[in-house]
Amino acid sequence: MSSSVSRALEIVRDPANSERWDDWRWQAKRALRSVAELDAALRLSPAEREGAARAEAEGFPIAITPHTLSLIDRDDPSCPIRRQFVPTAEEAIAVPGDLRDPLGEETHEVAPNLVCRYPDRALLLATDRCAVYCRFCTRSRMVGDGGGPRSLAKLEEAFRWLEANRQVREVIVSGGDPLVMGTARIARLLERLGQMRWLDTVRIATRAPVTIPQRIDAELCRVLRASHPAVWVMTHFNHPRELSEASRRACALLVDHGLPVMNQTVLLRGVNDRTETLEALFRGLVRWRVRPYYLLQADVVRGTGHLRTPIATGIHIMKRLQGRLSGIALPKLICDTPNGRGKVPIGPKTMVASEGGRHTLRTFRGEEVVYLDPPTAPAEDPSA
Repeated sequence: MSSSVSRALEIVRDPANSERWDDWRWQAKRALRSVAELDAALRLSPAEREGAARAEAEGFPIAITPHTLSLIDRDDPSCPIRRQFVPTAEEAIAVPGDLRDPLGEETHEVAPNLVCRYPDRALLLATDRCAVYCRFCTRSRMVGDGGGPRSLAKLEEAFRWLEANRQVREVIVSGGDPLVMGTARIARLLERLGQMRWLDTVRIATRAPVTIPQRIDAELCRVLRASHPAVWVMTHFNHPRELSEASRRACALLVDHGLPVMNQTVLLRGVNDRTETLEALFRGLVRWRVRPYYLLQADVVRGTGHLRTPIATGIHIMKRLQGRLSGIALPKLICDTPNGRGKVPIGPKTMVASEGGRHTLRTFRGEEVVYLDPPTAPAEDPSA
C-alpha cells in the first residue's frame, strides 16, 4: 500500500485532522484502486477478495474515494454502501437476461460518443472516468477504458450531428461522470452546447454530490449556471447513509446557484430494497430541495444479478409509499427496457375496472372508488 493511501486511511478515521479533506483533487488521488488497498482499509470477505482480484485483472476498475470510504462499515460485507462499490465473486456469475450493453447504446450511437434513443433527446458521453465506480454500472463495458475525458475535437462529430438534427431539444451529458473533469474543460464543453440555441435543456448526470461532494464548489456552480438558461443536474443517491453533511452542502450550493437538482435512485438488492429505507432517503432529499425523480429497476448488466431485484419488489414498495409520502417526494418507478427500447413506467395496479365511462380506482388505503367521466358533448349541428 502506498504512503499516500496510508495517509488517506488515517484521515478517514478522523477527517478533522486534514485540511486537504475538502480538496476534491486530493479525494480523487487518494481513492482506493487495488485489492491490496481495499484489504488494508476493509476486512474483506473471501468473496470480496476474489471479486476485487478479478476486477483488477479484467479491467472493470475499482475506485473508492476517502469520502465514500468514510461512509462504509469496514467490518460488514452487507453494508449498503460497501455493496455498491466493493467487487464480489458474484460478478462472475451470469444469469438469464444479462447483457453487456443493456440499453443498446452501441446500436443507437449516431456519432462517436453520442447516443440517440428518443426523438427529442441525445446522450453525450463526455468521459469514461468516475470518482467511484459502481458495481452495477450500466456502462461497465467502457468506464475507465483509458480514454479519459473527451476533447472538443473528439466530440466535434457529435456536435455536428446535433447541429444537423435540430429535432433534438435536450442533451444529457454523462459518461463516466462529467463533473470529475476539470472546471475549464466542463466550461468549454457546455459553452459549445450553449451555442445550440434550439436546445431547451442540458442535463448533467453525476454522482459527484454523493461520492466526491468536495467537487461541487462555487466556481463549478457558476460555470454550470452560465452555460445555458436551463441546466438541470441529475444526481444519484441510493441510501440514506449517503446523505452526509458534505453532500448536503454540495446540493445546497447547486440549488442556491439556481440549478434544479433531481435524483435517480437505482433499486438494489441488499442496499435499498426496503420501504423504510427508501422513505428515509426520499424524505431526506426533499429536505435538501432535491426532487426524487426516478426509482429505477436495475439494468440487466452482465454480472449484476446478485444486486437486481424482481420487478415485483419495486411495485410492492411503491404501493406502500403511495399515500405515505408527499407527491414531491415520490419518484416514478421506471424500467429502462433491454436493448434500448426506452423507459417504461411500472407500478401497482390502481385501475380496477373501466367500462362505459365508469372507472373503479383503488386508493392507497385499499378502498375502491368509482370515478365517472363527464357526459359526451353532443355533436355540433353543421348547418348552424
